[in-house]
This record gives sequence, structure tokens and C-alpha cells, in this order.
Amino acid sequence: MTETPLETPIETFPIHKDRDTSGQARKLPPHRIVLILIGLALVASAIFFMRWDWLPNYGDLILQGLWRTIWILVVTVIIGFLLAVPLGLAQAAGPAVLAVPARVFCTVIRGTPLLLQLWLLYYGLGSLFPQYPWIRGSDLWPYLRQAWPYAVLALSLSYAGYEGEVMRGAFAGVPKGQLESARAFGMPRFTIFRRIWLPQAIHRALPTLAGEAVLQLKSTPLVATITVVDLYSVASRVRQDTYITYEPLLLLAAGYLVITGIIVFLFRRLEKLIPSRLG
Repeated sequence: MTETPLETPIETFPIHKDRDTSGQARKLPPHRIVLILIGLALVASAIFFMRWDWLPNYGDLILQGLWRTIWILVVTVIIGFLLAVPLGLAQAAGPAVLAVPARVFCTVIRGTPLLLQLWLLYYGLGSLFPQYPWIRGSDLWPYLRQAWPYAVLALSLSYAGYEGEVMRGAFAGVPKGQLESARAFGMPRFTIFRRIWLPQAIHRALPTLAGEAVLQLKSTPLVATITVVDLYSVASRVRQDTYITYEPLLLLAAGYLVITGIIVFLFRRLEKLIPSRLG
């Protein structure tokens, strides 16, 4: 007579099917609650115990500086990224005639301060162009005599220098077996680059690209040194006109924090969309 193994009925296990864990998941951690309360206290003290009577007089100028900051950030990040892709590709898989100049460019950009690059372009090229009559008589002269083209050029080249190195690592990190398999199936080189290599490289580089975009935002106040009206220059003007220091700086910090939050949110959305859209 064989003995049947004892089996414990499923009903006897202490499984609580009706336990509602959604309330526990939605509870905020204690440290976040403390930070939120501290933030609310700071906001309330800033509203009730600081001077904000100057704000209506500078409202239009603040909006203009905010728009100029966002515009410079978006344009330079797009142009810089478009330059970073060929820079990274040349270093990762290009011939020496392309890889060496790309590597030298990234090294020079990353090895020199952005303020120095900005001044060299503005005070260097900006002082050379008026000496050539054919430049002064061209259609580009109304733009070349302003400061913002040099700011856009300097920030775009700076972003391209840093992101070129990031894209080099991203291109090199894509498994070579996938590229070789695509070649074995007879895919053209451009199709392999467009459908396999570039999407995976961008997806690998997105977290770093988000951080560099935030750093690019924090680099935009340097354009105020060449008379470009951005958000930082507006705060400096308010401080010079009214001798009020803390309130404009707090408003400036709040503006940068909001823009940073938008950047982080957009890049997190891109991390989910890019593989399905480009792959």
C-alpha cells in the first residue's frame, strides 16, 4: 500500500486576496512630506515677508528674458545634437581622416571654458567682420552685428563637443552582431544606420543627454556677458535698478527649476517613445 504525499490545500495558505495595497503604495515617504512642508513654508515666507512690488514693472522684461532663455536652450541643444551625431560616428567607426579632427574638436571644446569660447567668438569674430566691406554689405550683416548669433554658435559648439563624446560611446556600445546580421541580410548601410544603429545609440545616450541639456540650461546665463537679454540679465537689471537682491534671485532660481523639471519630464518620455518610433 503506497502512501500518497500530503498536499496542503491552497485555501490554507495565508493569502489575503482582499488586501488593498493601493493606499500604502500611494503614501508619500516621510522625508518627502518634510521636504514638501519646508518648500511650502519657504514659499509662504517669500510671499508674505519679501518685497514683490517691483514685479509688475518688470513683468514684460521677465517674460522676454524667459522666452530668450528657452529659445536659446532649445535651438542650441538641437543644433548641438545634430553636430554631435556625425562627431560621435566619425570617432566610433570613421576613417582616421574624419576621426582625428572630430576627436581634436571634442578635446578642445571640453578642455576650454565656455566663457572663453563665447568671448573669442563675440569679441574675436565680431571685431574682424566689420573690417571686410563685402561682409558689411551682405545680407548677413544685420545679424552678424548682433550678439545672439555668437551666443547660439558658442553654446551649440559646446554642446556638440560634449555630446560628440557621449555619442561615440553610444555608437560603440551597440552590439556589433546586430550590425553584421543586418549586413548579412543585405540591408544597405544607410538603412542599417537609420533603423538599427542610430536608434539604439540615441536610446543609450538619452539619460546623459538629459543631464547635458540641464547643464546647457545652466550655461545660458553666460550670454548676459555679451549683452544678450536672458532671464539672468533681467534679474541683474532688477537688482541694479531697485537694490533688491534676494527676491530677483529667488524668482530666477524658481524659473530655472521649472525649466529643469520640464527637461527631465520630456527626456523621460523620449526614453519610452524613441525605441518604438525609430527602431
